Parts: sequence; C-alpha cells; structure tokens
Amino acid sequence: MNKSVVPPDIRAPFGRYSHGVEVPAGSRFVYTSGQLGVRADDSVPETIEEQAEICFQAIGRILAAADMDYGDIVRLSAFVTQREDMRRYMAVRDLYVRDPLPASTLFIVSGFTRPEFLVEVEAVAAKAG
Repeated sequence: MNKSVVPPDIRAPFGRYSHGVEVPAGSRFVYTSGQLGVRADDSVPETIEEQAEICFQAIGRILAAADMDYGDIVRLSAFVTQREDMRRYMAVRDLYVRDPLPASTLFIVSGFTRPEFLVEVEAVAAKAG
C-alpha cells in the first residue's frame, strides 16, 4: 500500500496533499497525460469547477481501465489560468483525493491551446502487484 510521507519538522502542507508518497517495490504505475475540461462532444463548460470535474472524471476512467482508482493516485499536477480560481479548483480536487493523500503541485499558467480551457490535470498512480 502507498504511504504518505509528511515529515514533522517541515511546514505542514497548505491543503489536502502529502509532501511525499512512498510506493512499495514492485508496484505498477500509470501516468496520465494532462486532462483538459473538454467533454467527449468537444464542448467546454464555462466554469473551472465544471472543467475540473471533467478532468477528474477522465482521470478516473483512465485509472479504471488499468484496474486502479482515485486512492491509487500518488501525484497530481494541476495547471490553472487564473490565480483566483485556485480555491475553486482545489475544492473539486478535494472531492477526488483519497488517503493516502497524493503529492500535489498547482501551477498558474498563461493559457492552453484553446482560450476557453481553464484547467488541466495530470496524475501518477501506483498500485502494488
């Protein structure tokens, strides 16, 4: 089982994430590409919350195809275009993260390939055996 690593002698995480995650030897890994907030019909919702939901639902489907789930995520990287959207993105992310909490990084970026995209999320998951 993956194990959260949060040393007591450094500042606690700012949110629901771990500073590190230890993965047992022999684990299988899945690395997702960045998932954008675009539906299968190529429509893009206007809010970051809806786009983040689409990102995490896509990640969930990728993990399921590899016999994994949100609890197997050991690392998340997220990219948002507006600093003021950070908390709204994190509120959606927090609906999907499971114990042990993944390591996580959030970037503020100037944009994506299409101007209507507000968020992109990529994940690394690991599962023993």
